[in-house]
Amino acid sequence: MNSSTTTTTNNDLAGRLSRIGLRCTAEHLDDLIARAAKQRWSAPQLLEEIARSEAEHKTARNLALRMSMARLGRYKPMADFDWNWPKKIDRSLMERILQGDFISEARNFIIIGANGLGKTMIAKNIAHNALLSGHTVLFRTASELISDLSCDSPALRRNKLNLYGRVGLLAIDEIGYLSYDSNAADLLYEVVNRRYERDAIALTTNRGFRDWNAVFPHATSIATMLDRLLHHADVTIIEGNSYRLRESEAEAAERRKHERSKE
Repeated sequence: MNSSTTTTTNNDLAGRLSRIGLRCTAEHLDDLIARAAKQRWSAPQLLEEIARSEAEHKTARNLALRMSMARLGRYKPMADFDWNWPKKIDRSLMERILQGDFISEARNFIIIGANGLGKTMIAKNIAHNALLSGHTVLFRTASELISDLSCDSPALRRNKLNLYGRVGLLAIDEIGYLSYDSNAADLLYEVVNRRYERDAIALTTNRGFRDWNAVFPHATSIATMLDRLLHHADVTIIEGNSYRLRESEAEAAERRKHERSKE
C-alpha cells in the first residue's frame, strides 16, 4: 500500500472515528498508529491508550465548557493575595472555603467588606476551584443576575431561574453597590429560595445585612430571603484599607521618584 493510499485510508478512518465521538483519536490518528507500531502495542494496550486519551479529552472539553458558562473573566490567583494587608480577615476559614467542601454540603458562604479588599478575587478563586473539582458554576454580579431575570417573557424568566437554581455553585458578586426596586429583591429571593438547602451560594457584599433594606427599598421579601440565605452559611468580614488605593499611591510615588530623577 503506497503512502497516498495509506493517507486516504487514515483520513477515512479518522472521519468515521470522529462521527462516533472519538474526536481525540481521530485528530491524532497518524501519531497514534505510529506510536503503536513503534512500541509494538498489543490490542489491549492500544485500546487502553484510546480510552485514556479520550477520557482526558472529554474532561478538558467539559472543563472548557463549564469555564465558558461560568464567565469568571480576569482575576488574580490566591497566591497573589496579601493576607497581611487587611486589618481583619479569617484566613483559616477562607482557606477551608477555597477547598470547596461547603458546596457538597449545600452551605452558603458570604463575604462582607469595603471596596478594594479582594472580595471579588476570593470569590472568583472559590468559583475556579469549584470548576476544577467538577462542579458547574455561574459567576454573576448582582446587577447582571437581576438584569438577566428582568425579562418580559414569563417562560424565559422561568428557564433562567431554573438555570440559576440548578448549578453546583452560584457566585453572586457586589450586592450593595447599586440600589434596586422591590421587584429585583423578589427575583433574588426566587433564586435563593430555589437553592435553599439544595445548592451552595457564594456571595460578596459591601453592606451589612441590616443595610440591605437600603439596597432594596420597600421590598417585603428581604427578611425571608436573608433567613434562607443565612440558615446554613459561613459569614466572614474583611476590614482594612483598599488594595487599589495602596497600589495607586505606590504608583504615584514611583512616578514622582522617576520625575525627580530626570531633573
